[in-house]
Amino acid sequence: MLIPAAQPLIGDEERAAVDRVLRSGMLAQGPEVEGFENEFSSLVGGRHCVAVNSGTSALHLALLAMGVGPDDEVIVPSFSFAASANAIRLAGATPVFVDIEPTSFCIDPAAVESAIGPRTAAIMPVHLYGHPAAMGELEAIARRHGLAIIEDAAQAVAASLDGRNVGEFGLTACFSFYPTKNMTTGEGGLIATPSADVARTLRLLRNQGMERRYENEIVGFNTRMTDIAAAIGRVQLTRLPGWTAARQHNAKILDSRLESVVTPPVAAGAVHVYHQYTVRAQDRDGLQQRLSERGVGSGVYYPTPIHRLPSFALELDLPETERAAREVLSLPVHPALSEQDLEVVATTVEST
Repeated sequence: MLIPAAQPLIGDEERAAVDRVLRSGMLAQGPEVEGFENEFSSLVGGRHCVAVNSGTSALHLALLAMGVGPDDEVIVPSFSFAASANAIRLAGATPVFVDIEPTSFCIDPAAVESAIGPRTAAIMPVHLYGHPAAMGELEAIARRHGLAIIEDAAQAVAASLDGRNVGEFGLTACFSFYPTKNMTTGEGGLIATPSADVARTLRLLRNQGMERRYENEIVGFNTRMTDIAAAIGRVQLTRLPGWTAARQHNAKILDSRLESVVTPPVAAGAVHVYHQYTVRAQDRDGLQQRLSERGVGSGVYYPTPIHRLPSFALELDLPETERAAREVLSLPVHPALSEQDLEVVATTVEST
């Protein structure tokens, strides 16, 4: 493909970091993981950080550490990747799907308020595509009803709202470092929390329930991050500011060139990090075909709302979710794009 929809950026520094770990003989849950956690903490206001093997594990363990389980409900948008709701179900709780705002594609606070019931334990906003959810309103709702917030920040590392980075709002916040994310560890995830007690429980859960070998305090999992992954992540953290600026620069160029589609708006006070540059198109499938013919990659995230997947199969009235699923198309915005690449993308979108 001439212009890929996404492109992981792995260089000599990452390779050298991996070699350093391999030479050390300490491959799992060692000093690189601790270093990565400490360095990532600067992105979430100094909160405790616990690295794990995937973003899905991060969500799952966060819910368990917060005490969410059977008989509990968690309010979540249906317009997201399935992992958001899967983690709730895996924790034994019930996802309650609500609609999204038409502009940000993030959870609608009014829909959240309407969905609260006697079993509601938490709200899981998803900072979709790199744009922060309306956390001010959601925090107010959570306070009024005594609910916890768990942020699904898998797509939004370094995004912010009103001067606070995502990851600084909830009791827990979960990040993903899958290869196509804004930074990667090859595969991995991380939970941020202001609570030392929650952080300790998370560390127990990821390591078979033990801090010290063979002294298992609770029943846990093996969801540790490897030192190989953490070493890659430590290098990527140093590059993240430049890559974020490049994504924002590329988005600004596309904003200025595209007129035939609805470009992604940015809420007042929000900093969008453009994990995806997602437009709305009336003839989405036709546009995607035209891009493909010109060698331009694109993606539909997400063609089927979670509530309609066979794993959930619910009949719900979520009109903005359904409309977004019909209209959204994500265009290349990653830092590897050249000015010429952006010109090809814009010209192809605007061609008829």
